[in-house]
Amino acid sequence: MAESGTTDAGAPAAGGSVAGTGGSHGALGLSGRIAAQFQSTEITPLLALVGLLLGLFAILITPREEEPQINVTFADVFIPFPGASATEVEHLIAGPAEQVLSEIKGVKHIYSVSRPGMAVVTVQFRVGEDRTDAIVRLHSKVMSNEDWLPPNLGVAPPIIKPKGIDDVPILTATLWSKDQSVGAYELGKVAHAIEQEIKRVEGTRDVYTVGVPEQVVRVILDPQALAAYGIDLTDLRRSLQASNTIRDDIGVVADNTEVLVQAGTFLTDPEDIGALVVGLHGGRPVYLRDVASIERGPEEPESYVWMGMGPGAPERQARMQEGKDCALAMGCATPGVTIAVAKKEGENAVDIAERVVERFDQLQGIFIPEGVEVSITRNYGETADTKAKKLITKLAFATLSVVALVLLVIGWRESVIVGAAVIVTLALTLFASWAYGFTLNRVSLFALIFSIGILVDDAIVVVENIHRHMALWPRKKLLELMPGAVDEVGSPTILATFTVIAALLPMAFVTGLMGPYMSPIPINASMGMLISLVVAFMFTPWMSNFMLGRRHDAAAAGGGEHDHHHDEGGSDVLKRLFHTLIGPFLVGGRGKLNRWLLLAGVLLLIAGSLLLAVNRVVIMKMLPFDNKSEFQVVLDMPEGTSLEQTARVLGEMGEYLSTVPEVANYQVYAGTAAPINFNGLVRQYYLRDAAHLGDIQVNLVDKHHRDDKSHKIALRLREPLQAIARQYDGNAKIVEIPPGPPVLSPLVAEVYGIDYDGQIAIAKEVREVFAGTTDIVDIDDSVEYPSEKVLVVVDRAKAARLGVEQASVAQALATVLDGEDMSFLHGANVKYAVPIRVEYDAADKADLEQVLALRVRSRGGQLVPLSEIVDVVETTRAHSIYHKDLLPVVYVTGDMAGPIDSPLYGLFDIAGRLTDDLGLPQWYMQQPDNPYEFSVKWDGEWQITYETFRDMGLAYGVGLLLIYLLVVAQFRSYLVPLVIMAPIPLTIIGIMPGHALLGAQFTATSMIGMIALAGIIVRNSILLVDFINQQVREGSTLEQAVIESAIVRAKPIMLTAIAAMAGAVFILDDPIFSGLAVSLLFGLFVSTVLTLVVIPVVYYGVMRKRVEWIRTATG
Repeated sequence: MAESGTTDAGAPAAGGSVAGTGGSHGALGLSGRIAAQFQSTEITPLLALVGLLLGLFAILITPREEEPQINVTFADVFIPFPGASATEVEHLIAGPAEQVLSEIKGVKHIYSVSRPGMAVVTVQFRVGEDRTDAIVRLHSKVMSNEDWLPPNLGVAPPIIKPKGIDDVPILTATLWSKDQSVGAYELGKVAHAIEQEIKRVEGTRDVYTVGVPEQVVRVILDPQALAAYGIDLTDLRRSLQASNTIRDDIGVVADNTEVLVQAGTFLTDPEDIGALVVGLHGGRPVYLRDVASIERGPEEPESYVWMGMGPGAPERQARMQEGKDCALAMGCATPGVTIAVAKKEGENAVDIAERVVERFDQLQGIFIPEGVEVSITRNYGETADTKAKKLITKLAFATLSVVALVLLVIGWRESVIVGAAVIVTLALTLFASWAYGFTLNRVSLFALIFSIGILVDDAIVVVENIHRHMALWPRKKLLELMPGAVDEVGSPTILATFTVIAALLPMAFVTGLMGPYMSPIPINASMGMLISLVVAFMFTPWMSNFMLGRRHDAAAAGGGEHDHHHDEGGSDVLKRLFHTLIGPFLVGGRGKLNRWLLLAGVLLLIAGSLLLAVNRVVIMKMLPFDNKSEFQVVLDMPEGTSLEQTARVLGEMGEYLSTVPEVANYQVYAGTAAPINFNGLVRQYYLRDAAHLGDIQVNLVDKHHRDDKSHKIALRLREPLQAIARQYDGNAKIVEIPPGPPVLSPLVAEVYGIDYDGQIAIAKEVREVFAGTTDIVDIDDSVEYPSEKVLVVVDRAKAARLGVEQASVAQALATVLDGEDMSFLHGANVKYAVPIRVEYDAADKADLEQVLALRVRSRGGQLVPLSEIVDVVETTRAHSIYHKDLLPVVYVTGDMAGPIDSPLYGLFDIAGRLTDDLGLPQWYMQQPDNPYEFSVKWDGEWQITYETFRDMGLAYGVGLLLIYLLVVAQFRSYLVPLVIMAPIPLTIIGIMPGHALLGAQFTATSMIGMIALAGIIVRNSILLVDFINQQVREGSTLEQAVIESAIVRAKPIMLTAIAAMAGAVFILDDPIFSGLAVSLLFGLFVSTVLTLVVIPVVYYGVMRKRVEWIRTATG
């Protein structure tokens, strides 16, 4: 039979003798005894059924997410110090706070921003720190140091706001209306009404609304009327607060009955407020309505949110079919508010998102009135479900491809056996993954798809060897020969399995943000390998007996001697091929010369492959961009820009976006931040709440309905959008969702030094170098624009003579300019408190003379105009002072776009120019040793890349060491393992040219494939060397044995290699994991082909004088 020469694993001498005698159970090794125990027992199929049910259970209950949840915990500590300068805040508040908080266990970085009147200290804990413990330690440290400042200094108590991955909303819904009379205020009332209904959906965490103007009772003062009636702000404050105070806990007992007495009533209506008496003038009462207009409604906007439609929106397409240009009433944009919904930790995003969408449908016509539309503008549950279903389908196809491969090479019965074993293995691996705590996400599922080719190896090895023994012993019953067949391949199979695990498992210890992102790959693959080994020894023999037993036993009973057996030998084609390929490298001086030439050729190929990376033919990058359906446009206007001007710029950018064919819709947020994603969480976009800041959330049509990927679209839109921003001195940045761990910016230069003004000056020069470097875009720094500031200086001496305190002046100005919530309106069905806000009208605020004409009451009761006791000085706003890990720092940020599209190359270009032009010392791995000289520390994507590849390189080294130890233990030699591991460098010959051929970037996933290949390729070497040793022990010459090893092993080695490559094919179209697929496909193909020649030749060259040792020591 053709299959008679297709053994897959050699055996030690003992194994060979066992196989040769048909396998006495007493002489069997561990694998043979396991096979004998389970090959015909009734419990085996039931155990397999339990495994399948556990896998089904895991698929049903495992939470689904698009990306792995990276548990990064950090907290913002806000410490207000009203009136203090940025420098005073830095030295008195931020600096000491950093020192104290840096003492907390598990803290990785301490950041702070000192700005006038406020210190914001951000504590970032190490990845993997328990969130609850970390927050408790932080609170404990803050509370135990509350006495660090004098109580009357004016520093307010710290406010601690922890943040984590569960603060990222999984779903956002934007409410809007086609009715022009419905604005953000009306939509906000609807949103507030349904927030609690959404929160009632089980599993939801935080539900909040963005863009809702607060409901207030505005008391707009009339400056002339105040002056005419002689009314002071203190009179208003006293009247409002005194008239809104009641007591309802008074009890009186009369006639054996307790009567409850309430003294006074709350203010519940604007008319009640207007009727308050605030003073007397000419003996007559002065009502509040005499000196102010009173209205209940939305506050003066501090932010704007609106919804816009692009050409890809279903509403707009339907509208255009009706002959109208847009689905919305106001051009292609309309006011809106956005409801954001986050989920609790460990909950299934898919289920929660579905239930929330269903709840919105239920609320239509009840809480959501007719005419108010609900657009789901983010649904991470839906994207996670779509991705999971797609990958599970790929997993099924990968499994079928491997089964089809076995069908073609061995037979249909054997393919059924292998298919059953793989399905049971996958089911148990899914259950183990759930039990370990992983979710069903793209990384964990890709780990299984990439593992298919490896998981199937054990089953293929066992089935193929059983098939071989059936050919060798056609007259033996299957149950008699199977234990020996399994035992023959048991030892090398166990060793080969553990070599793959040894290569992969160290990757689970990668640190930083990338560690949790990648950990499902080594852990799931390793668990799958162990399970596949157990399944191969327990279930595969039973399945083989079930599928092949009757047919083989019937043939065996047909006649002939029971112990008659056939010789094995490779096919004539393989014999001729390997005699031709290997023969010239063996005997004589010519053979020795050829071996050295082979070594030189291999080294040249490796060097040439590495040069592809050095010469930028293969681009190195952390991870390539995924094809997402969203991105953000982040706008920074100069500090001091009005909200209306910011909204105007965003509006023009929105108008442009509404013409882009791939845009489905967009939401504009002026003066506030869009609901954050994981990128926004790490970059702290939730703190962007000033009038000069804004962003646009852009949602694209589904990727199946557009030709370009999201990254290409973002590249195309960058220049037109930035051109609009530049017209108004704004800075617009295109922010895509990063494929891996997010960073402050892809390029971050941290400028350190002893003098902050000097650091700012250096940062400006660094920014100019950024701007002068090709393909560097989205350039910015952390230094604010020095906008206008008016300083009102109180003449203390004059004020004292007139009996006016500076505190009265400050409070009066704050009231009329910023508004003061002097009391609150009470009423039923009010979810958010309605303040009674006293202030000037916008026109009066803008008139400084009018403001300074305001009169305050002195201690003697006289009214004194502010203009008599203050001077006005024009100055500029002070810049904020940033710290990182207790050192002052100025950030310069940027990104890289263009043909190379890898920030690493831009970084090194900039670094070279900084050295040549500015002579700046630069640090790449740590903060400068000498922080008292000006220097630059590189951060951003570089830091993540360095840490990841450093840890993966260490993991690679540890994996190689573990493989060496395993092989030493098996072969009892220090030299043989070196020969077995020799093909590992051969993978480079396939990997790098493969990336160059397909134009793929060499990424972290490419490195994962390279590490996995170390274990896979060593597996092949073990099988070859083990067979050579077996043949030499049986009397063959070393020359015959090395050629025979390639002939006999070629088929099973190629079979398992093609199986692994078949699994990789289904990953090739994924933007992020294509690097892994390229590494496996090309690396496995080239290294496997070369291994079949190189290993026999190298083993011959090393062992030709140690033949006697092979015969004696390896038995």
